[in-house]
Amino acid sequence: MNNDKFHQVILPLKDKLYRLALSIVRDETEAEDIVQDVLLKLWSKRNEWNDIENMEAYCYRSIKNLSFDRLTYNSLRKTDNIEPDKEHLAFVDNITPHLEFVQQEQRSIIYKCIDELSDNQKLVFQLREVEGMSYRNIAETLEISEELVKISLFRARKKLKELLEKYNNDGI
Repeated sequence: MNNDKFHQVILPLKDKLYRLALSIVRDETEAEDIVQDVLLKLWSKRNEWNDIENMEAYCYRSIKNLSFDRLTYNSLRKTDNIEPDKEHLAFVDNITPHLEFVQQEQRSIIYKCIDELSDNQKLVFQLREVEGMSYRNIAETLEISEELVKISLFRARKKLKELLEKYNNDGI
């Protein structure tokens, strides 16, 4: 049963867990290590799985906690941008070098704006807007109330809007 649960519930979350870790540590190798460490820890605690009410939320919480621990321990806070993995992009022949440059600049501005959010707002924004998690799952993952999730998301969106408008108005 535990082997099946690991393959059916936990392993399918691997990519989402990786994206969350990557959004926190901003280092691909470190994010991979974090996911691997969490998966190994989960496997070693397979006898306790029946005590875990929401396995998905538990996995996200584990990734979040270990990612912040690694940031603190390694002082990895970087300002590098997360670039999409170009191997997985579909071939589109109407992307000109100019358009690609503009898109790269837009992504850079968006990431700079996201970096100005508080850690909690960044996490809530990432889990809701990128991972598509429900308010309830985010609340369980971050161990906060659904109301606080909604407030944090509202404030994150508002702050991002203000920052993006500032960039737009400044002509950057």
